[in-house]
Amino acid sequence: MEIYLIRHGIAEEQQPFIKDEERKLTKEGRQKTEKVAQRMKTLGLQFDLIVTSPLVRARQTAEILLEAELSSQLEESNHLAPNGHISSWLDYWLRPKNFNQDTQLALVGHEPCLSNWAEILLWGEAKGGLVLKKAGMIGVKLPEIGLPVGRSQMFWLTPPRYLL
Repeated sequence: MEIYLIRHGIAEEQQPFIKDEERKLTKEGRQKTEKVAQRMKTLGLQFDLIVTSPLVRARQTAEILLEAELSSQLEESNHLAPNGHISSWLDYWLRPKNFNQDTQLALVGHEPCLSNWAEILLWGEAKGGLVLKKAGMIGVKLPEIGLPVGRSQMFWLTPPRYLL
């Protein structure tokens, strides 16, 4: 199984009168994310499912991926919200669904959670070495059998500038 960890696009700055979970993509963020999505499409990427954080900016990013026909399915998961834990996602979302090994999932969320998740899958712990830029992507292949923590393999790390 391949998991593509995708950070949301450029969002509105934090403001005292806007709740963090309601921050939207900026015009520039939407345009760049649309270009990244189109580039993903030309590279032949296709996701069986896009799973997104419930926060507005992540949801908007996931919808752009859906509009670019990178998948026909979109689901929301609270596990992808800021401070979500990969162990909870693995236990309560991934394992019960019993996806086959050819599945390609796009997970749209936030930093530093997504980089930490990738590091935990790769090395068994978050080391702070990976950085995922806005609208960037990390691809991780999970092992065919056994637990994925510390046993997965990274096959893609792309900042958005290489996709524009």
